[in-house]
Amino acid sequence: MFFQPDRLHFFRPLASKHRGILVDCVHALYERLHGPSADYAQNLTRESLRDLLLPVVQQARLALVPDDDAPPDLEFSLSTDSDDAQSTAAVIRALERDGWLEKFGDRAGLVSAYRFTRAGKLFAEAFWTLDRRSARARQRNVRSCRNALDAALRNLDAYDLVDAYDYAEKVISDLSENVDYFQELVRRLMQEAAETPWDGFMEFLQRFETEFKKQLTADSVERHRQVIRDQLQRLQQLPPDQHRKLEAQLNDIARWASQERVGTSTLDWLLARIEEIVEAACTTKHPELIKAMSVYMQRAAAIVQQAVMLRGGQRKQAYSIAITRTAALAPAAQQAFLEQLGQAIAPAALRLLDPAAFKLRSASQRRRALTVTAQPRISHAARIEAAMIRAEADAFALSNEDVVSRIRAELQLRDRPIRLSTLPATTATEILNNMQLVEAVRAARDPALRVTKLPAKLWNDFYAGDDYQIEITK
Repeated sequence: MFFQPDRLHFFRPLASKHRGILVDCVHALYERLHGPSADYAQNLTRESLRDLLLPVVQQARLALVPDDDAPPDLEFSLSTDSDDAQSTAAVIRALERDGWLEKFGDRAGLVSAYRFTRAGKLFAEAFWTLDRRSARARQRNVRSCRNALDAALRNLDAYDLVDAYDYAEKVISDLSENVDYFQELVRRLMQEAAETPWDGFMEFLQRFETEFKKQLTADSVERHRQVIRDQLQRLQQLPPDQHRKLEAQLNDIARWASQERVGTSTLDWLLARIEEIVEAACTTKHPELIKAMSVYMQRAAAIVQQAVMLRGGQRKQAYSIAITRTAALAPAAQQAFLEQLGQAIAPAALRLLDPAAFKLRSASQRRRALTVTAQPRISHAARIEAAMIRAEADAFALSNEDVVSRIRAELQLRDRPIRLSTLPATTATEILNNMQLVEAVRAARDPALRVTKLPAKLWNDFYAGDDYQIEITK
């Protein structure tokens, strides 16, 4: 797509000798057109474009180190002996010729104005984002995903579901970006280990107070995980008419989902994808963030401790250095140096430890400390007790596959929906099967089996809870 006639040489300015000037100009253009302080009331004319880029070119040319190894055929026309106005005009021509800028008619002012092309805007945003330090609090997308799902339950609006999917994707993006941030801090820490990196450490402490502390507490993925699970289950258990309504809306406003989905239902695929993303964030990315932060803290603490020890060692070596300097001086200079040194250390107090406080351990005590304790022998009664504990735990464990197979066979035998309250509950196996049935059917993700929550409650001699209806859809 970047090498069609309108973008045949799109990357040519970035491969020229003066690419640093061009990147600075693209950064300034994006700040003017789409940045936080962008002026949307006035379009960018030729004169305002030149006035905007002229100081950027002037400043960039002073600090620019041109790359003489760049191929000459990729360089746009910008001679080193030209003045700033000519250089600015050359930059504008290069951006327009290679598909970064385009002209359009300003009907209000009846003049030609400039704007980014679609490809130019995407790459300019990348340059602008790299140089701009993020100031917003991360991980608010978890809370936004939860709120969007809550709105979808209240309003039955497919737009809220699409928003929840977008926020869920950004959860992974935010966590990955923070992991990369800590890995970059560790790399810089190792490169600058000779000099204690106080600036980077203080920057981390400030970011931790304003951003990471909220991410690990109020905006933690683990904190909102169960609520998002419950909301997704409630959306999956919507009545058939509401389910069809949301399905039709999604097919209209999210055609991309219809193309990417696996299965026949866009709604079920979208809900499953949100759950998979949130689970991946909790089980993979969140632990990676904790580990990356821990590694950085350990490395930083080690380097700071090493710097403190080195400073302490330098102070201990001060007397040796003073003796060496005294020996190298002439007798007259030695007297003056020692008097000056004596005035400096006069307030110091010297204290000696009592030698009686030091006692050596006997040989038998040392041998006893080095002796490895023999491992205890496990008795026969302890083995029997451990076996009984394992047997009791296995006695109350049922396989989800066995539970789903039993209910599927029962549904095929009865050929009608079954309520959970009508299933037999006379033996311990039947009671455990009923208590695990709804969870097992949902975990199976079988599109033929549908579980619907009923308004009635289930009460028996063993447990109480919500009643459900299980059926096979044809």
